[in-house]
Amino acid sequence: MMTTVQEAEKLILAQLRDYSTENMGFEQALGRVLAEPIKADRDLPPFNRVTMDGIAINYAAIEKGISTFKIKATQAAGDEPAAIEELDECIEIMTGAVMPASVNTVIRYEDVEIRAGLASLHTRDIKPGQNLHLQGADKKDGDTLALPGQLITPAIISLAASVGKAHLLVKNVPRVVIISSGDELVDVHQTPSPYQIRKSNSYTVKAVLRLHGLKPDIIHIPDDPEVTRQQIQQCLQNYDVLLLSGGISMGKFDYIPQALEDLQVKKVFHKVAQRPGKPFWFGRHQSGILVFAFPGNPVATFMCLHKYFLTWLSATLGLAEQAPLYAVLDSDFSFQPPLQYFLQVKLQSNAQGLLMAKPIEGNGSGDFANLADTDAFLELPLERNDFRKGEVLRVLRFD
Repeated sequence: MMTTVQEAEKLILAQLRDYSTENMGFEQALGRVLAEPIKADRDLPPFNRVTMDGIAINYAAIEKGISTFKIKATQAAGDEPAAIEELDECIEIMTGAVMPASVNTVIRYEDVEIRAGLASLHTRDIKPGQNLHLQGADKKDGDTLALPGQLITPAIISLAASVGKAHLLVKNVPRVVIISSGDELVDVHQTPSPYQIRKSNSYTVKAVLRLHGLKPDIIHIPDDPEVTRQQIQQCLQNYDVLLLSGGISMGKFDYIPQALEDLQVKKVFHKVAQRPGKPFWFGRHQSGILVFAFPGNPVATFMCLHKYFLTWLSATLGLAEQAPLYAVLDSDFSFQPPLQYFLQVKLQSNAQGLLMAKPIEGNGSGDFANLADTDAFLELPLERNDFRKGEVLRVLRFD
């Protein structure tokens, strides 16, 4: 029996590894996975912070009915705090400034008139402590701001900068090589003959991996059994993960399965009850190096990359598991073979806020041009053949 999608996922996730950590400049850490907590090195905000341009007063003056104030000083953000001595005095103060100890309420410029050194109120609707962001209101000194296992986003970069973390400890990513094979493939800059095609899968996979913080290498193996063996042996010595596209089926010139067997890469499974991607092969070298051998058809490679490799990558880096995403099927759809079908769909929200999945069938797993018109695969369980408009099904979004 073929391996099911669920069994394949379980077998792959049983092969998690720790690739250690490294320190890097926080600006270069975008897209990596945090391996240490980020903690506040002082209260946030670190002082009572003014949130409006205007005048700062002691609220006791309002309680005494004072409505005109002598401007004692002007204070900008970053200035040392000024001070008042009498209730009928105020400080002109700017957003971001430290709130002086002698005042406790800020009245915005729109509610006062300033003339000849005096500030007169236009409103009596004043509350004590208004227009202030109090010290420690967000976080206290020593509080955790970000946890290990979080993806380093621009927001995390901002946190690191705010607490002076010029360097961050991040999870190391695996060294990955993308391997294509076949004499029918020519380089991108070449003009193919009528019986050849340009290499595209490798560049597609590389582009996806770069979005996830990896910097993979690319090699191409010709249809030669000895060269195939030598090239794969070199890759097993220099990389943590091999991602192959094509050359794993039953064709006369598919030399990769034999080469993997000769080099002691143990097959974990071969063939999954799914479409696209049925010939998917997964194995493990005795050293722990993993081999994901995807079918050569572009859509199959693309789907397997997202469904299996990226799921493994997230888990091995310790990223929190994402909650499943679901969408509503936009039209009836039928699929006959007893396989789990990954239907290409376009996702759109309707007026009721529901995420709708519009099927874009294409022309099979070789129809890579169709991927540009879609943004997800809708997962159709293998236990059924007919799916009705309005059904809610799980979605595999892709980059």
